[in-house]
Amino acid sequence: MTSVRITVARFQFRARMEEADAPQTCAEFSRLLPYRQKLIHARWSGEACWIPLGEFRLDVGFENHTSYPAPGQILFYPGGYSETEILFPYGATHFASKLGQLAGNHFLTIVDGREHLREVGNLVLWQGAQDIVFEEM
Repeated sequence: MTSVRITVARFQFRARMEEADAPQTCAEFSRLLPYRQKLIHARWSGEACWIPLGEFRLDVGFENHTSYPAPGQILFYPGGYSETEILFPYGATHFASKLGQLAGNHFLTIVDGREHLREVGNLVLWQGAQDIVFEEM
């Protein structure tokens, strides 16, 4: 089981890669580590933040996909109806875009630091985009 450290502002989380359920997504994302981006607040999905990736693609299709991730269940949306993105839910989330409901690959689950998810969501909501870093542990 591969663990990933996720750092957002002053917060650190440990996440488990869901290699059994999303093997292609995990393998392709692992090749990007360490991965740095900006985390912004979601517009359509409820209590979630996201990393908009535009036309960026990983060579993956849908696997272990859901529209209703629990807090800390991180999704990769491979694109299609909307742009490619990573969704970072911190509360009640219904994954969607302006075109309607989406489903993303649940490939990471936060296992340590979940108690700080809402603080991160509020930080991004009220103070704007934050740096996020994914690193293999």
